[in-house]
Amino acid sequence: MKQKVVVLGAGGQLGQELVRTVGAEVDCIPLLRSQLDIVDGAAIEARLADLSPQVVINAAAYTAVDGAESEPEAAHQANAEGPRLLATVCKRLHSRLLHVSTDFVFDGESSHPYTPDAVTAPLGEYGRSKRAGELLVQDVLPETLILRTGWVYSGFGGNFVKTMLRLMAQRDELAVVADQVGTPTWARGLAQALWQAVARPQLQGIYHWSDAGVCSWYDFAVAIAEEASALQLLDRPVGVRPIPASQYPTPAQRPAYSVLDKSGSWRDLELEGVHWRVQLRAMLKDLKELQHG
Repeated sequence: MKQKVVVLGAGGQLGQELVRTVGAEVDCIPLLRSQLDIVDGAAIEARLADLSPQVVINAAAYTAVDGAESEPEAAHQANAEGPRLLATVCKRLHSRLLHVSTDFVFDGESSHPYTPDAVTAPLGEYGRSKRAGELLVQDVLPETLILRTGWVYSGFGGNFVKTMLRLMAQRDELAVVADQVGTPTWARGLAQALWQAVARPQLQGIYHWSDAGVCSWYDFAVAIAEEASALQLLDRPVGVRPIPASQYPTPAQRPAYSVLDKSGSWRDLELEGVHWRVQLRAMLKDLKELQHG
């Protein structure tokens, strides 16, 4: 019998990849924000009671890192209070909850990859709201699986890769921050990791997921330019110049180092990490097909 899985935030870049990668053994019910808003407790209660899913994947979130600095209440509602409401309903319905979180729960002061049990110290409102959501969800439903990730991109929605492609088509040179280090994550791989977690009901607690390897935003931008040129997504070479974060001020402070330790996920989800550049190349090929298909 198929497992019924509700995906919240199905219109986002992760949500769309979850829908694209669903297996035959799953009855996937994708819900857009317009169909079910995570901050509407009564609606969550009614809709999930009607659907009675075995599993709920929460891919809905307030993800505007800089916007959260001026809208902390909106971020808290979507990233903390909403997940608490969701966990409460899941507990009552005996539904399993998979909740997506972020590398921004860390302050970036480390020099080695963050393990799931590393001390959290978010720098901004976005990270604080996501960490509050983790704690609230675990308090209500301790068996929740929380999957932290970072630097997510895909062919859908707005993200760093698509922004770079747009700017590279317009300009001869770009200046990109070189002193913030992490690991890009193709949403397709993240979605596949979540489906692996769905198939392993014994897993709970906090896990980390991104692609393999390490880079700065500058390195990432250089790779985007090279890979996009090779695929003829760009029609001319573009210069990429490294700058310190101090020359690109933003409302929210970002962690200087947010590499995640994925070893536990690779082991328990029985997946091999794929290098971020290999994933970038695959995503750009996919994007080219979407554009010219």
